[in-house]
Amino acid sequence: MELNGLHHVTAVTARASENLKYYTETLGLRLVKKTVNQDDVSAYHLFYADAEGRPGTEVTFFDWADSTANRAGTREIAQIGLRVANRDALAWWKDRLGGRLTSIAGRDVLTFTDPEGQRLALFDGGDEQTTNESAIQGLGPVTLVVEEAESTASVLTGVMGFRVVAREGSLVVFKSGMGEVHVEERPDLRAARPGSGGVHHVAFRTPNAQEQLAWQSKLHASGVPTSGVIDRYYFKSLYFREPNGILFEIATDGPGFAIDESLATMGQRLSLPPFLEPRRAAIEAGLRPLAV
Repeated sequence: MELNGLHHVTAVTARASENLKYYTETLGLRLVKKTVNQDDVSAYHLFYADAEGRPGTEVTFFDWADSTANRAGTREIAQIGLRVANRDALAWWKDRLGGRLTSIAGRDVLTFTDPEGQRLALFDGGDEQTTNESAIQGLGPVTLVVEEAESTASVLTGVMGFRVVAREGSLVVFKSGMGEVHVEERPDLRAARPGSGGVHHVAFRTPNAQEQLAWQSKLHASGVPTSGVIDRYYFKSLYFREPNGILFEIATDGPGFAIDESLATMGQRLSLPPFLEPRRAAIEAGLRPLAV
């Protein structure tokens, strides 16, 4: 049993229309699902991904308009990594976005921020054979900043099946399947204050509900409390916190976003899971229009 990389990363925006414009027009991702936060139906939940909305390509946002700005620190997912094909693609994005070209754990990286200060990084995927080499290919490494790395590492390696593949100063690189997690120990920082321009949680891929239940059993046997499985309609979710308090999720690959829309029309209308459909009129009345 192995986690098949990252499923999605969910962040927070206070400016949904601007967020939509940036992630679709500037970064070239597709809005594959426009729905609501199932725990707060007054807020949009926007899913950006590749053209087919595949797990492992998804960056999603909760639209919380009253959020204060995220304050960086420890106990947070500090940076969302995205993957591009090669160095030529990084150069293309550098010309488009500005940002800073650097190296992280031996890989070429372009770091930049979105209009709300969300920290992003494009990683060289080392793929010289691609039909659209400038396009974002999917999620890259996600970076955690923690006060004390050993306890986080023990969950990643001892419970979740990650392995250490590199070290660079205070940064440790963990891999499982196609997934990569960077953990940086920074005891000198104060705790982060969550808000817009920050990340809410990271989700890891499991292929089906049966394996998800096996992960739930493994986590419980290891003394890690979970939310229990929650049916999000487009996938099933299992939440837990690692020892430094960062929220993790294990999400199933399916059934996927085409369960209630065609592939061609995904993201064009407000989609609601069946249990929220009877409340559609009230939910739509409480949402601000999205303008691009």
